[in-house]
Amino acid sequence: MSRFWSDIVHRLTPYVPGEQPVLAHPVKLNTNENPYPPSPRVVEAIRGELGGDGASLRKYPDPTARALREAVAKHHGLRIEQVFAGNGSDEVLAHAFQALLKHDRPIRFPDITYSFYPVYAQLYGVEYETVPLNADFAIDVDDYRAPSGGVLLPNPNAPTGRALPLAEIEVLLNANPDAPVIIDEAYVDFGAESAVNLIDRYPNLLVVQTTSKARSLAGMRVGFAFGDAALIEALTRVKDSFNSYPLDRLAQVAALASYEDQAWFEAGCAKVVASRERLTSQLQTLGFEVVPSAANFVFAKHPAHDAATLATTLKAKEIFVRHFRLPRIDQHLRISIGTPAECDALVAALTEIVA
Repeated sequence: MSRFWSDIVHRLTPYVPGEQPVLAHPVKLNTNENPYPPSPRVVEAIRGELGGDGASLRKYPDPTARALREAVAKHHGLRIEQVFAGNGSDEVLAHAFQALLKHDRPIRFPDITYSFYPVYAQLYGVEYETVPLNADFAIDVDDYRAPSGGVLLPNPNAPTGRALPLAEIEVLLNANPDAPVIIDEAYVDFGAESAVNLIDRYPNLLVVQTTSKARSLAGMRVGFAFGDAALIEALTRVKDSFNSYPLDRLAQVAALASYEDQAWFEAGCAKVVASRERLTSQLQTLGFEVVPSAANFVFAKHPAHDAATLATTLKAKEIFVRHFRLPRIDQHLRISIGTPAECDALVAALTEIVA
């Protein structure tokens, strides 16, 4: 009963994830999952960890995920003390709110962005201000020059898909030398420039990445933070005060195997990008306005058709896209990039609807 709730629970507005349809074969383009499976090495690694009887599961996993962090550090040209591993990038971001963003001044992030940010701010008592995107849904880094408790930006942004060039990230870092700057790179591998190479020059920079999107491991929940060793230590102190074992054995070996197969990773990203460009062209032919995307989704609206109605009509055809009932974007649909067949099914349905 709600009378037993704490005060903060009464005040929370929880994050709402995309619908997970229970249909046998939906065209699921609403949660930005990768349409392709992970590297075969991932499956082999999981089987190897399980062995014949799964006896390894009776033991706790490595609480530091050292082997995985070493491999990822090597991949990015970093030292292991510059790498933090967590239970998905959402958990990594949650730790960052507690460890790095709770200061006297409010933090700043875009008004249209990943909707978990205000949820975490509310949960952890972090004051925040939202900064409006411009009319083209782009981030203007000059809007983030005012003193703050920290800056948090996704690059590419979600749900719009627009990316900031690395030079703009540097402008942002130079404008905020006394505050943490967190760049959430969940979708960076589909066309944006990573800020990881700036870490050694900017001790206030934290870069957050995930294996959920480009590496097809959304079901394993593995995310990372990269930054100065002092920032990583702050995250580790919070982690070890909350959950010493955030990554299970299977998740660690699966993620490690995915980093060992660079060719599979690059081929998968290339297929998604090719489908994104093709889908963008097809949507524009149907009259949609599509925001330029560097992610594994597109953000589009049709000037003659209500977005909520489009989403509902597509759902009746067992095609799922994401609609946000939020100011400025309630006429847009966020459409994940599926396989060519899934994208074709979407385009065929939309062709019938808008005709």
